[in-house]
Amino acid sequence: MGPFEMVVAIIFIVTAGKIIQTKQKAKHGIVEDRDFMGTKTHRRLNSAETQQMQDEIKALKERIQVLERIATENSSAHDLNRQIEELRSR
Repeated sequence: MGPFEMVVAIIFIVTAGKIIQTKQKAKHGIVEDRDFMGTKTHRRLNSAETQQMQDEIKALKERIQVLERIATENSSAHDLNRQIEELRSR
């Protein structure tokens, strides 16, 4: 095995290790935070935080769907204004 193959093998092993590590952290609800100095901290999400994030993501997805529908429909200006106001009231 030449030097080029060794470098490629090392890069592959490191990349595969990082992918596996990230998957395991996500599976166990561990979040990695970085502050403005680049310091990493790990914390575990509790079920309340996880549920809150999932609810927020669901609400954002619903809003995106409505905005996509508004953007692609051929509606009157009055109808568009009504739909936008409905979104704001959520």
